[in-house]
Amino acid sequence: MKYYNKIRLLGILAWLLPLFGFSQLRTSKLFTDHMVIQREKPVNVWGWNSPGAEVSVTFNNVTETVITDKEGGWMVTFPEMTAGGPFEMAISSGTEEIALEDIMVGDVWLCSGQSNMEWLVVNANNAEEEISNAENPLIRHFKVPLTYSTAEESELAGGEWQVSNPENTGMFTAVGYYFARNLLPYNGNVAIGLLNSSWGGSRIEPWMSMETLDIENLKAYLKEQEVKSARQFETSINEYRKKFRELDISDKDMGMKGIKPLWNTVDLDESSWADIQAPGLWESQGFNALDGFAWYRKTIELTPEEAQQVAELGAGKVDDTDYTWVNGVLVGSTEQSYESDRVYPVKSGILKAGKNVITIRVEDTGGGGGIHGGAEGLYLKTASGTHSLAGTWKFRIGKITPPQPAYNQIATLLYNKMIHPILNFPLAGVIWYQGESNADNEADAVAYKELFPDMIQQWRKDWNQDDLPFLWVQLANFMTPKTGPEESNWALLREAQSQTLKLPYTGEAVIIDLGEADDIHPKNKQDVGYRLSLPARKIYLGEDIEYSGPVLKSVVQDNDQVILTFDHTGKGLKAKGATDEIFSFDLAGADGVFYPATAKLKGDKVIVSTPEVTSPVHVRYAWANNPSKANLYNSLDLPASPFSTKIN
Repeated sequence: MKYYNKIRLLGILAWLLPLFGFSQLRTSKLFTDHMVIQREKPVNVWGWNSPGAEVSVTFNNVTETVITDKEGGWMVTFPEMTAGGPFEMAISSGTEEIALEDIMVGDVWLCSGQSNMEWLVVNANNAEEEISNAENPLIRHFKVPLTYSTAEESELAGGEWQVSNPENTGMFTAVGYYFARNLLPYNGNVAIGLLNSSWGGSRIEPWMSMETLDIENLKAYLKEQEVKSARQFETSINEYRKKFRELDISDKDMGMKGIKPLWNTVDLDESSWADIQAPGLWESQGFNALDGFAWYRKTIELTPEEAQQVAELGAGKVDDTDYTWVNGVLVGSTEQSYESDRVYPVKSGILKAGKNVITIRVEDTGGGGGIHGGAEGLYLKTASGTHSLAGTWKFRIGKITPPQPAYNQIATLLYNKMIHPILNFPLAGVIWYQGESNADNEADAVAYKELFPDMIQQWRKDWNQDDLPFLWVQLANFMTPKTGPEESNWALLREAQSQTLKLPYTGEAVIIDLGEADDIHPKNKQDVGYRLSLPARKIYLGEDIEYSGPVLKSVVQDNDQVILTFDHTGKGLKAKGATDEIFSFDLAGADGVFYPATAKLKGDKVIVSTPEVTSPVHVRYAWANNPSKANLYNSLDLPASPFSTKIN
C-alpha cells in the first residue's frame, strides 16, 4: 500500500470512529444528566480528548473553548451562577458531541466516611414508607464507586447522578438523604446534590494524602503494612491455638468433608469447643481479625407437644453467610448479607422431644464476623411458645482465611481514587460520619486528635475553600452498657472529634442517645440527618439558631462539689425523662480513680458530687462506650456532648 493511501485510510478511520462508538471526547464521570453544580462558585467542566484538539462547552447560553494539553486533558470555567435550573450542557469537538440534560445549580454536599455514612435508606428505619414518599426532584445523589489507587488519579471509576424518587432513593446514603431533606426548606428549596464518597469500614488515614501523613515512599509504606498484617495474622493464629489445639491452617473447613457437614450432628462431642455469646461479633470476644468459617452450636429442650409442631427459627443477623441446621437438617442459608434477619421455617418431623441441637456455620469474608443484631432475633418459636436462643453457644473455628489487603484501611488509597478526582468540583460543604474503625485501641483513638483536623485542613486546601463548612457525626453509643465507670476508646475518639470544633466553620451532631447496644449501625438515620442539618443552617446558611446540644463551658470546685456551666443551652438545661437527676457523671480525686456521682440541675448550672471523692480533681460525663443513661439535654431536646476534664 502506498504511503498516501495509508494516510487517507487513517483519516477515514478517524472520521468513522465516533460512528462505531470509539469516541475520544469525554468528560469527568461527574458530568451526567441530573447533576447538581455548586451555586455562586466558578463552574469547572473538564475531561479528556486527543492532544491538541479543540473542545467547546456551552452552558447557560455561554460558550467556552479550549485546546487540550499534551496528555489530552481539558478544562473550561464558567462564571459563578445563582441557583436555578434545569439547564442543558453541550460539549463538542469536531464531529463528536456530548449532551447533558436536567442540570441543576444548587448546593453540593460531599458525604464521606465509613459504613454509617454509606448506609442506605433501604436499610434504615421505616424504609418502606420513606422510599414510597421520596419523590423530590430537588435532591440528587451520586455514589462514587468503591475503588482505590496507589497514586493520585484524575478520574473516577464510574457513577451517575440520580434524582430522588421511589425507584432510586432506597440506594441513597441515608444520613445524606435525611440531611438534605431537613435542609431543603431552609435553603430556599435550592437543589441539593449529595456527592457520596464513602466506604464501609474505612479508617481516616485512607482519606488523606501522602503529604498530609508525611509518607515519603508509598511503595515502602505498603510493604511495611503487608509485613505488619502478616505478623498480626501469626499472632492471632497463636492465640486461637490456645483455645483450639488441633486447629489446622489449610484451605479446608475442618467441619466439612467435601460437601458433607461433620459438625452438625446431634451427638457431636463438644468438649473441645469454646463458649461464645450470641448475639455479639466474635472480634469483641477474643477472635480478632478472624476471617473464614466458624461453627456455633446450641442445645435446647422441647416438650413432646412442641416436638410435634412446625416451628420458626430466628438465627439473628449473620456476618456474612450462614448455613443453619436443626437436628442435622438444613433449614436455611443466606449468602453475603450481614444485615439480613435470618428467619427459617422448621418443618414437621425435624424437632424431637428432649434435646434439640441448632448448628450455624458462619462464613466471614472480612471485617466483623459472627452472629449479631438484637437478642430478640435469636429464638425458636412453636405454637406453644418461644424459646430464646440468646446467650452462651458452643464455638469452634473451622477454617481461617489469611487476611486480604484491606484497601479501605491503608493510608492514602481512597483519597487517591475517590477524593482527588473530584477536587475541581466546588462544594457547599462536607458531612462526615467516621471514626469507629479508629476506635479499636487507645493509641488510635488518641491519634485521631491530630489526624481529624489535619484531614479537614487538607481538604479545605485541596478545594481552595478555606471557609468550607465541615460537619460530622460524633460516634453513637454502642456495646453493652456498663454499670460503673469505665475506660473507653470510643469516649476518647468522641473527645477527639469534639476538640476539632476549635477549627472554624465546623459543627458536630451528637447522637449519644441514638445508638444501639448490639449494632454498630444505628437504624435511626432520620434524627442523625436532622441534627447534622442544624449546624449547616447556622454555618452555611447563616441562620440565627441554636444548632448544638449543651457543651461544657466552665468547671469550678466548691468544697466537695463541682459546679458546671454550659454553652448551647437554648432556653435552659433539662434532665430528660421522669427525673430531676442527671446521670452518667463521674468524679475522681488526685488518685485518678473515678466513682459514679450524683448530679442535679440548679438553674443554668449542674452540681456534681459523690461521698467517695471529697476533693474532686477530675469530672467527666457520658464517658463510656454506651452511656445509655446520659440524660442532660437543652430545651431543643439536643443531648449534651460527652466530656472529660480536670477541674480548674
